[in-house]
Amino acid sequence: MAAGLDGFDAGGGRVTNVYRFLLQAVVCLGTAACLAEAAQTPPPSQAPASDEPAPYFIAPGDILHITVWKEPELTTDVFVRLDGRITVPLVGDIRAGGRSTEQLTTEVRTKLRAFLEVPQVTITVSQAVSARFYVIGEVTTSGAFPMSGSTTVIQALALAGGFREFAKRDRIMIIRDRRGERKAIPFNFHDVELGLHLEQNIILESGDTIIVP
Repeated sequence: MAAGLDGFDAGGGRVTNVYRFLLQAVVCLGTAACLAEAAQTPPPSQAPASDEPAPYFIAPGDILHITVWKEPELTTDVFVRLDGRITVPLVGDIRAGGRSTEQLTTEVRTKLRAFLEVPQVTITVSQAVSARFYVIGEVTTSGAFPMSGSTTVIQALALAGGFREFAKRDRIMIIRDRRGERKAIPFNFHDVELGLHLEQNIILESGDTIIVP
């Protein structure tokens, strides 16, 4: 019995063996093609984790500026004592050492609610006396250097007086300790000097140590 153009015979509408074979072949090819395409499709890219600067933690010797909006008698500068504590008007002594300004602001604002309806408090570090970085190894002047503002690796090396004669400038290492999590960051001065891999010239954080072998 002859099959129709649609692949069914005239008798009962059954698919012929030839058409069944062709149909299976198309399904197999289609499945294989889909699998191959899926295998070749790259997974969605993930943005690299940002390496944001760690928050500054207050330390003894720092000077803080406390501003309470519309309360000039409460706006003052305070010195962080050796025990890490400060004295805030109306609030009294509270611990500041080892905390960020955001954490300290929250506590001062909470305690001032006993005296003010809606205290608006801002605390900033006006003098970070404790903020320092260190340069050691084959440089002219090793030691601790105060961090008065944003300081890059190149600027820090310049403050240390530059390299000694046998310094391995392509093997410099920055040791960073963020609250107990320590990591080593390589720095190749030769590359930066040639204008390559400038992303190495990072901004230092308080406590960073630059080692020049």
